[in-house]
Amino acid sequence: MYGGDEVSAIVIDLGSHTCKAGYAGEDAPKAVFPCVVGSVDQMEVDNPDNPEDNSGSAPDSKSKGKRKLYVGSQALGYRRDLMEVISPIKDGMVVDWDIVENIWDHAFRECLLIDPKEHPMLLAEPCLNTQQQREKAAEMMFEKYQVPALFLAKNAVLTSFASGRATSLVVDSGGGMTTVAPVHDGYVLQKAVATSPIGGEILTDCLIKSLEQKGITVKPRYSFKRKEIRPGEFQIVDLDFPDTTESYKLYCQRAIASDIKECVSRAPDTPYDDSSYSNIPTTSYELPDGQTIEVGADRFKIPDIIFNPSLVQTIPGMESFAETAASLRGLPQMVIESINKCDVDIRRELFSSILLAGGTASMQQLKERLEKDLLESPQAARVKVLASGNATERRFSVWIGGSILASLGSFQQMWFSKSEYEEHGASYVQRKCP
Repeated sequence: MYGGDEVSAIVIDLGSHTCKAGYAGEDAPKAVFPCVVGSVDQMEVDNPDNPEDNSGSAPDSKSKGKRKLYVGSQALGYRRDLMEVISPIKDGMVVDWDIVENIWDHAFRECLLIDPKEHPMLLAEPCLNTQQQREKAAEMMFEKYQVPALFLAKNAVLTSFASGRATSLVVDSGGGMTTVAPVHDGYVLQKAVATSPIGGEILTDCLIKSLEQKGITVKPRYSFKRKEIRPGEFQIVDLDFPDTTESYKLYCQRAIASDIKECVSRAPDTPYDDSSYSNIPTTSYELPDGQTIEVGADRFKIPDIIFNPSLVQTIPGMESFAETAASLRGLPQMVIESINKCDVDIRRELFSSILLAGGTASMQQLKERLEKDLLESPQAARVKVLASGNATERRFSVWIGGSILASLGSFQQMWFSKSEYEEHGASYVQRKCP
């Protein structure tokens, strides 16, 4: 048992888009940085004088120890030759623990400047996390970082706590996926969780493709430089970097496109169709290279994909995803499906406390639209969609919930301590963190 007073716990929420880390008891995470990392195969870098000689042998030499990883938005912002951008997370699950270890290292050593041996750790995990994943996380935390205590909490539960409820239906729409999870008395009802692969990144990709179809190319920031000819007037000089990888170019384009999306998009009040939105007023946005674009119907079309995934099929260039999209359910269907899988007694309570969380869910008008769509369904008597008015709170609600939980006095006896780990092994995490 551990005195939680003297030393504050560290809360980490590793999302599919950004990693949030900070001290428990604070109201926002100290460190927020991208979850993707840049990776350069070391064989190619050791010998910069004659890259021709060994670039042929590079594909064979892709062993794990041979790559250098760059973590954090600053390291990623700098363009390096042959740097691939890779993500450790696929469909909400960690697929590459080596990268996760580097991300945690970056959070502890560079961002928070702490020694993990001295702080208990609260990790947020997806609702459908497998036992194997949880044991791996526990093992890494105790063996590599030697943390004194650990707790794994479900994303949905933390969001629920962040808004001060023990029972609610959490709609968490983030970068990589959207999850609808009912929480009852602080526990996720696993059998009723609904997920969909539509998240902010797919919307961003749709926006890039949609702009390309109109002849607008989003130029990554590294591909040009601005020269001031007269005060306030710039001339754009294109630069050519043949060794830039496709994935890095896409990463840079996505960064710009997601900003466009966040600035101009809003969920439409009625389902999108081309005819009624064709003569909608446009909004202008200035790209980094100085050209101003007008975004019209796309402001409404892109967000509406959350409600009607089959819209993806109308966007040229998204064919790879269109097949899956045809079978996906929109957000209101997922909510109703999830509630119907729960016990009859708690359905009314869930309908009246639907919580929005995550970056994509903080889109303008999304709350009003979801409420309106749900009211049309027969069984929804009293529908209330709750979302914090503060955008920061919506984006970080999982982290904030973790911060609240880890700083509660009554929670201190819940930690999975190092001594228990040494006695029972990693599998004990299933008992300690339900």
